[in-house]
Amino acid sequence: MSPKDDVQTLRRAAGVPRLGEDGEGSVQVHQDASMKIDGAKVFAIYGKGGIGKSTTSSNLSAAFSKLGHRVLQIGCDPKHDSTFTLTGRLQPTVIDILKDVDFHAEELRPEDFVSVGWNGVQCVEAGGPPAGTGCGGYVVGQTVRLLKQHHMLEDTDVVIFDVLGDVVCGGFAAPLQHADRAVIVTANDFDSIYAMNRIIAAVQAKSRNYNVRLAGCIANRSKDTNEVDRYCDTVGFERIAHMPDIDAIRRSRLKKKTLFEMDDEEDIVRARAEYIRLATALYAGTEGLAPAPMEDRDIFELLGFD
Repeated sequence: MSPKDDVQTLRRAAGVPRLGEDGEGSVQVHQDASMKIDGAKVFAIYGKGGIGKSTTSSNLSAAFSKLGHRVLQIGCDPKHDSTFTLTGRLQPTVIDILKDVDFHAEELRPEDFVSVGWNGVQCVEAGGPPAGTGCGGYVVGQTVRLLKQHHMLEDTDVVIFDVLGDVVCGGFAAPLQHADRAVIVTANDFDSIYAMNRIIAAVQAKSRNYNVRLAGCIANRSKDTNEVDRYCDTVGFERIAHMPDIDAIRRSRLKKKTLFEMDDEEDIVRARAEYIRLATALYAGTEGLAPAPMEDRDIFELLGFD
């Protein structure tokens, strides 16, 4: 089967979602309304490529689980590396598993595409279509469909979508159809904040049709937060957490573990406490923010160097 045939088959398997206008000047895939995730609190994690979304998502999942919540994490990147610190290994993707059964989803069992990670966190890697051949939004939709068909969402308190890079396309937008809050991971530098500004604009456009709202941003791998805070003050956004640039986080990735499995070093204990604080705040409910994203040239004026 060719990559093009794979995509067409996946589109049919995903229920042939319709196209419609979704925000000014955009056309976006709309999933079947019956596939909306109900009952759980749903968070979508965004940010510039390489900023640490998967590390943040996995540690946040671990924190939610430590608070006693039943957690499901869905990786939405073809690299399928979102959950490996929770499971200790790379998981096969939903699209690869579907290809193995010639896209006959009825032949699958939950254990075929869901793995149990640290402290009981359920882990799924949605994956994506072959490069240059299709939209990741279909894969996210089919993943949610499979989870619903197998009743995997009925006993779940928290769902975390770990979304690929800062690509504003169907793969970017599909989790927003399910999420209550979107969280942006950034660093205290120009490129990360520039990407955050674009993500804010995209989420704001999607929020016209979906219930998703922005919760705030996490300053990650950053000694200081002055530039992030300056941007937030300017546009009406909020920094809701700060994860410092500590070597322990890098080492945890190399060891294929979350921070909650690492030894009780001082830096690790502080970082865990910040994740627990963030998870507690998110679960309790945060105000839906509506920042006013800046024009590109205005960000250069605000954060650029003379």
